[in-house]
Amino acid sequence: QVQLVESGGGLVQAGGSLRLSCAASGRTFSNVDMGWFRQAPGKEREFVAVIRWSGGHAVYADSVKGRFTISRDYSKNTVYLQMNSLKPEDTAVYYCAATVAPGAALAHEYDYWGQGTQVTVSS
Repeated sequence: QVQLVESGGGLVQAGGSLRLSCAASGRTFSNVDMGWFRQAPGKEREFVAVIRWSGGHAVYADSVKGRFTISRDYSKNTVYLQMNSLKPEDTAVYYCAATVAPGAALAHEYDYWGQGTQVTVSS
């Protein structure tokens, strides 16, 4: 079993930055990919980024490429999402998720989910 707890959401003006954290516990993570998804009101949950726990290879959605950076800290069992140059369309609930399927970008491929953290970007 894996427990994921997100933090770091909030209200920020367009052009600003936020860093989300996802603290993971409950199992070893050597062969796990950690992803971030987001869901805006009335929309489906969409892929944002994924990182392989071992090696750190990362993949991003086109909509966030060059603005967001996913990273992980082994010592803290934590994954981060650094979000820069935020836009109003980035407003959503952001979810951390874990999967054993390498490079997974679809929500149904993820086995474990956090509770989500709200990010609101004002114009």
